[in-house]
Amino acid sequence: MNDAAIGIDFGTTNSVVALARPDGSVTTRSFATKQGAVDAYRSALMFWREGRPPNTHVAHVSGPDALDMALGMTTEHRFLQSLKTHLSSRAFQETRLFGKLFRLEDLIAVFLSDLSAGLDDLGERAVLSGRPVVFAGDRPDEELALTRLSVAYGKAGMSKVDFAYEPLGAAYWYARELKTPQTMLVADFGGGTSDFSVMRFEPGSNGTLQAVPLSHAGVGVAGDTFDYRIIEHAVSPLLGKGSDYLSFGKRLPIPAHYHAAFAQWHRLSLMKSRETMTELKALIRDAVEPERLEDLMTVIEYDLGYELYRAVSATKIALSSQEEAQLSFDQMGVRIDRTVTRTMFDRWIADDVAAIEGALDEALAAAGVAGNKIEAVFMTGGTSYVPAVRALFDRRFSPQRIHIGDAFRSVASGLALLALDRQRALAAA
Repeated sequence: MNDAAIGIDFGTTNSVVALARPDGSVTTRSFATKQGAVDAYRSALMFWREGRPPNTHVAHVSGPDALDMALGMTTEHRFLQSLKTHLSSRAFQETRLFGKLFRLEDLIAVFLSDLSAGLDDLGERAVLSGRPVVFAGDRPDEELALTRLSVAYGKAGMSKVDFAYEPLGAAYWYARELKTPQTMLVADFGGGTSDFSVMRFEPGSNGTLQAVPLSHAGVGVAGDTFDYRIIEHAVSPLLGKGSDYLSFGKRLPIPAHYHAAFAQWHRLSLMKSRETMTELKALIRDAVEPERLEDLMTVIEYDLGYELYRAVSATKIALSSQEEAQLSFDQMGVRIDRTVTRTMFDRWIADDVAAIEGALDEALAAAGVAGNKIEAVFMTGGTSYVPAVRALFDRRFSPQRIHIGDAFRSVASGLALLALDRQRALAAA
């Protein structure tokens, strides 16, 4: 295993590690969890205080087990996910967990250490990690994001990490069996970003694959954004969004920032603070519809965000194959029961799909390749199954040219193969 090249897809929602061996075979790491073995390791951390004073320490667990423990934890804890979305923003510098200070790099390093646990000689081996074409955020700072990510990998024991665009990894996975040259569009839909690459592949006589990047483009719109639209339209109004409170005889709207933060899962854990809870209690006293804000407070206080996320995600997935789905949630007295139709969902995400098409157009224009000259379109990631997104690609490219890749393993497997070919090239030089 020591001679295997390593590819890591550190994702917003899930992460995957792949190993490519000298014979060209590729496997993805399997992780033992309470629910059984998984290849896609949930990008999540859960921290809590363990022991009795004065001998307490901060303990943690990651991946699917972090979700399971957070669901059953009755004592104080902090559940963190979607850390990748903070990489390019200076707004998140550090946080204190049970008295211990963590920078963003430290938190990601904790997760990467768990993700790579058991791999030998990491400090001496080259690791190829994926990176989005455009990092998530309103004004992403790419240099900051890559610096933070490099530091995190170094802290996790991987000092020789290199980076490649995630759609390049996906393309490499698809193109590994090509016998003739091909111009390809790769669409990689993650949790935080949608990335596009136009590639020219030239199969080599010695079994290697030459990839010539023609262009890259991306946008911070993807699966998490679609979840947010369901929350925004179907859930938040039942939790006080759009309602009012009374102040000195005036009727004023409930401040929008509570629901904006609540709808973004990676910020939900940061809301459970004394300041926020005190503010909500004051608003409830003066609210026109206090029961709705009481439900919002219950969701925050009892860390029900993940259960609500699962209900929203299940609704989104169901709408990929059904014309309507029932969004049902019933926890700690908070009850949500809404019928969501595909027509409603398509309307809610229309601007997001338009933004995705804009990034697609940018990639084609930068490559100087017309849509009809693209010989194959390789799509990977869960958002590729959303009917509105598939309809966009069916309209722009004939369905016969579209290929759907493994939603979880394509990127990491391709990165591992690319790392293997780079090692061969260095050895032959």
